[in-house]
Amino acid sequence: MARTIVGILRGGTSSEYELSLKTGAAMLAALPEERYDTRDILIDKRGIWHMRGMPVPSARALQQVDVVLSALHGGMGEDGTVSRFLDTTGVPYAGSGASAASSSLNKIRAHELLEAAGIRMPSFVAFSLNDELDTAEMAAAVFASFGPPYVVKPPREGASAGIRIADSVVDLPETIADVLDAYGSVLIEQFICGEQVSAGVIEDFRNEALYVLPPSSQMFADNARLIEHHHHHDMSLKHIVPTHFTFEEKAAIAEIARKAHRALGMDHFSRADLIKTPRTVYLLEVNALPGLYEGASFPPMLESIGSSVSEFLEHAIYLARQR
Repeated sequence: MARTIVGILRGGTSSEYELSLKTGAAMLAALPEERYDTRDILIDKRGIWHMRGMPVPSARALQQVDVVLSALHGGMGEDGTVSRFLDTTGVPYAGSGASAASSSLNKIRAHELLEAAGIRMPSFVAFSLNDELDTAEMAAAVFASFGPPYVVKPPREGASAGIRIADSVVDLPETIADVLDAYGSVLIEQFICGEQVSAGVIEDFRNEALYVLPPSSQMFADNARLIEHHHHHDMSLKHIVPTHFTFEEKAAIAEIARKAHRALGMDHFSRADLIKTPRTVYLLEVNALPGLYEGASFPPMLESIGSSVSEFLEHAIYLARQR
């Protein structure tokens, strides 16, 4: 039987380049050689495509490829750029299309869509360099909406890149300025004190239209109050599955993850990040491409139900070819 040729895209232009390399490596290692012929397709930090260490036109990299799996976290991999290109080639690919991926990556747009769907999220205010306000006026506008502490982040970055905490409105103008200078826009959220949680969603899996994996609870090795960028790289972020949550709490998390997947129009799979407080659950964001590297939350969630990265990828390939 002929093997399925799978092109695995990794690298990319975002701040998550190193994590993308790791997810891509996990994909390459997980697919059984007797059934799949994998092609390692690297996109470097300038956006140039490579095969076997040599630059190639993007269209040539996909010649004779039967299906594409993307490990391109953030940036061009999740802002719709790569999805739109793949649509033009006609090569089937796993994951969300351009519109849904872009909406999930753009935290401002995602907030609007998810809140319109009735999903509880932290209060937020957003600004850009085009706003005719100085940072003190921005801080005053935030303070008029909700009180400190504040989570200050770039709206189109993943893996907690650029995230900051301002403990008071006095600290807020300088923190806003730092993020605006670095990224051109800024999202300020109400800080919710609670347990950080992830929940994976997979379509048409285990006889369910939208199967939600058992949630994982995140534990930090230091005194951080939220997940920071370095936690994704230094293996200090631990994912606890199964959790101590009650049946009702797990059901609430699963329902929010499903609802968010639908509200953003996601395809095939997604991962919701949430905060669980003693009274309720808040959704933070939805990721179109869950990490599969060692230290990411998706693999232990799969393992908790007797599944694996291999089974998940084979299912993703099936979904891609059914699109």
